[in-house]
Formats: sequence, structure tokens, C-alpha cells
Amino acid sequence: MKKTIIILLMYAFLGAGVFAADVAPEFVTTQDARTFGVYQVGHTIDIYSSPDEKSPIKQRILWNKDGVTPKTLQHNDLFIVYIAKKDLALMAVTDETDDWVEVVYDHENGTTGWIKKDDPFKFDTWLNFYNMYGRKYGLKILKGAPESVYSLYGTPEDNAKAISTIKRPELINLNIIRGNWMLVTVVDADKTPKTGYVRWRSDDGVKYLFPDVQ
Repeated sequence: MKKTIIILLMYAFLGAGVFAADVAPEFVTTQDARTFGVYQVGHTIDIYSSPDEKSPIKQRILWNKDGVTPKTLQHNDLFIVYIAKKDLALMAVTDETDDWVEVVYDHENGTTGWIKKDDPFKFDTWLNFYNMYGRKYGLKILKGAPESVYSLYGTPEDNAKAISTIKRPELINLNIIRGNWMLVTVVDADKTPKTGYVRWRSDDGVKYLFPDVQ
């Protein structure tokens, strides 16, 4: 009996951990290449079929740190970034009007729908998002990024010469974004800062670096 109780408690603990887990990109993917920003959402999300309140609601979604309703969705299906302790939930945006944003609400299947904005300042382009969170928390190199991302260049050009190499980064600070390039200052394991340009995304919008949101 005692053993059964312990096992049930373990399952309950692990289950809560899964639900409360933070969400942020870890791997290079083409899934969000066609997105151009993020929108911060509240705990009730009405997904419309078009940017019109008279259009059908495709899905009503409720979420908190313990889970998502409907149960077919999870935090990592809905959000591009989710930080449980800050109650911060950001959805990837594929289109925008003055009053609406089209978001991806099921990343596994690439399903999209429209949300009516309740605050225009909750929308950020990728450029604004990176400038805000990348400067505050630094950046991380996503797994699967090309080897060229580990080289620092003197100028933001494809034919530029490498001036240094990123080996075991402990901190990558964002200084400036110029198109698909960033000027960064890197502190490697040897604690020596070095500054140069890196390519943070491809011409097609595939991201190689992402803010290390915490």
C-alpha cells in the first residue's frame, strides 16, 4: 500500500512538472520562419476563423500553469515562449491588422487563427522582441545551427572574414541588429569577451539564435 502511494505521488509530481515546464525554442526549425512577431495572450483565448467578430470561433482556449483546455493542446503547442513563474505567454504571429493578429495555436500541425487584440502594445515584431529580450537576457545558439554561426565576423556581410570563434559561450550579449546580422559580445568559458557579427537568421527567416528568456 505504501509503495502504491509513493508511485502515485511520483506520477502526480512528474505530471505537474510537465504542465508547468517553460517553453522556448531549443532547435533550429522552419516552422516559425513565416512568422514575423509575437503576441502576449491572457488566460482565455478566442480563436476566430477570420479577423471579424461575426466570424465563427474556431477554438476557445483556456490555460494556466497546470494545463490547457482543450486537453488535446499543451503549452508547447500554443506558445512560442512560455515562462510559468512570470505568467508570460507569447504566441507566434503570422499576420496582423490594426485590431487583429493571426497566430499559430497548434505548432505541431501549423494551425492558425485570428485573435482580436485587447492591447496593441502586446504585439511585437521579431526585431522589437529580440531587442527587448535579447538585450535583457542575452542570446542562445539553437541546436542544429550551421557551423558558420560559431564564427564572429568583422562586418555584416556573407563574404566577410571571420575574426574570432565562439567555442563554449557562457554569455552572448546583443548590441545591434542589422538585417539578418547581429553585433554581439561573447564571453566564452575562458572569460575573455570578444565582439563581432553573427548571422542570427537565414534569408528565409529561419532563426539560429534566440533570446534566452528566463
